[in-house]
This record gives sequence, structure tokens and C-alpha cells, in this order.
Amino acid sequence: MKINIDNLKKKIIYRSNYRGTKEMDKLLSTFTKKYINQFNYLELEQLDKLLDIDDNNLYNFYNGLDTDFNFENNKINNLFKSFDFEKE
Repeated sequence: MKINIDNLKKKIIYRSNYRGTKEMDKLLSTFTKKYINQFNYLELEQLDKLLDIDDNNLYNFYNGLDTDFNFENNKINNLFKSFDFEKE
């Protein structure tokens, strides 16, 4: 069963808002709100995959620290890593 793009966006928005830590809730929800309507279906799938990663590894990746996870080199991961939360 293929998820349509609107359902995928709703799923991503929900998952970005309810992470488990308030810091990641704020970071990921702000990132998602800014870019979600600019992403095509493949990029939304990449974002959904990024949201599967635990908060600690995402936090470390975002801050340039060592992670226990091998992050793919793709547009979404690179955009997230370079996202300037302070300016939002």
C-alpha cells in the first residue's frame, strides 16, 4: 500500500512534534514546518526515515558530534545538519 503525499506529510508533522525530548520536539518541528511543503515525495520519505533515528543520535548529528548511526548523505540530512534553529 502506497501512502499518499498528504498522509505522509501529516505523519511527519506529528512525528516531528512528539519526539520524547522537548529540545528535539522544537528543533524537528521547526525544521519540518519550514521545509515540508518544498519537499517532493522522495524527500518526504527521506525525512520520514530521518525521524526514525533516536533523539540522541539526531542531536549529535545536528551538532557535529559522534553518532552510533551512519547517516546517509542526502539532501534532507544535509539540510537538517545545516539548519540554523537560532534564526527561526
